[in-house]
Amino acid sequence: MPLEKTLARVDADLAAGRIPIARQRLRGLVSSFPADPALRRRLAEVYRLYGEPAEAGRWMYLAADRDAAETAAFEKRYGTPLRRMRALAWRGPESEAGSAFAEEQLAAVRTACSEALGRPVHWDFPPEYENEQGEVMAPESLGSKIAGILLGAGCLVGVLAFLAVWVIGVVALFD
Repeated sequence: MPLEKTLARVDADLAAGRIPIARQRLRGLVSSFPADPALRRRLAEVYRLYGEPAEAGRWMYLAADRDAAETAAFEKRYGTPLRRMRALAWRGPESEAGSAFAEEQLAAVRTACSEALGRPVHWDFPPEYENEQGEVMAPESLGSKIAGILLGAGCLVGVLAFLAVWVIGVVALFD
């Protein structure tokens, strides 16, 4: 769906009081157009309607006229550079940020993340996975975690199938 048509739907959703739907549409637009500051600003406005200063600060983080309290709330909620980098949902070079301020903010977050991880990171391939302590998980531990989840799901399906057959047998016995 074209950008203008989606924004018209966002306006219609907001006018009708469908704030969650408007938020969802704007999140999708920001994901598709991460370098568009107007979309980030609109999303921040929707989060202000919810009374969510941390999320408003998240989407206004690259704007020079951002609210200091919202920025502080964002930085507190996303306490590590890695979490901030992921939360900003930026893709592409920092030079596409559209302003010197936004470029500096992106560079600062990326640099802090690189220093925290001890290796260079890039916006196109940010570290995606971390454990509860904020440490990046190795790909092999992710695979074993996924394998464990799949094994558990398979066992659950097996137990449910066994119970279904048992219930059908009991019903057939008394018919």
